Amino acid sequence: MTIEIGVILPTSTPDPARPILGDVRASARFAEEVGLDSVWSTDHLVASAPMLDSTVTLATAAAVTDRISIGYNVILLALRPVAWAAKQISTLQYVSGNRLIVGVGTGNPAHGDIGWRAAGASFEDRGRHTDEALRVLPGLVTGQPTALADGLEVTLAPGSAMPPVLVAGNSTRGRRRAATYGDGWITIQSDPAQLTKDIAELQEFAAQRDRAPLPVSVVALGLSADADKAADQVSAFAAQGVSRVILVPNGVDWQHDYEFAAKVRAAV
Repeated sequence: MTIEIGVILPTSTPDPARPILGDVRASARFAEEVGLDSVWSTDHLVASAPMLDSTVTLATAAAVTDRISIGYNVILLALRPVAWAAKQISTLQYVSGNRLIVGVGTGNPAHGDIGWRAAGASFEDRGRHTDEALRVLPGLVTGQPTALADGLEVTLAPGSAMPPVLVAGNSTRGRRRAATYGDGWITIQSDPAQLTKDIAELQEFAAQRDRAPLPVSVVALGLSADADKAADQVSAFAAQGVSRVILVPNGVDWQHDYEFAAKVRAAV
């Protein structure tokens, strides 16, 4: 059985009372040293709790590692001018030695719309703008002449190899978007039965578009605190067709959490 195990870098937290802000350089190095497959950064301008900038975080992680994949989990393309986001993605792919994975989402409504208003972006139209950004992203990143939504043709140079794009979203619309634009689907899930249904819908959408089944990455919540039992849960994800599981730090002691993730990886 082959399944990758990744971890979220200590750059944010879902609980405003317990911000998880740690040493990005040390955590990325440690994740690589213990044999994990990927490290990931969350993304937002104004979230419900402290959060570091995702591109700076991933550039830092790339600079202090050699092997491990680095990923957005997930970048909000609609929060930015797409050409500027593409320039950062292309540069990050280049400086990391083609180790980048681009998770793309539309944003958790729990954070509200203040970040969108601060950026001068439309919260209500974020889904449509995400679709448009995904449409033009490959051309922009790879340095091809690309027509933007307003008709302006732009070429970004230098281009880079296009990183894999994982489209996020627990909704039917998110899975349809993944099947249309993504190289895979990424989801937050703890309910195996619901995940089975969601994957079936995703692959049905992919088949309708004459595409092969898409890889699935799961941000796994609620894993057992026992490494062997957690490994069994991860194995169950793999049996459902999941190719990557991403674990989230539980607190400020990210080193302990990364060691746990490495134990789970070894036990699967």
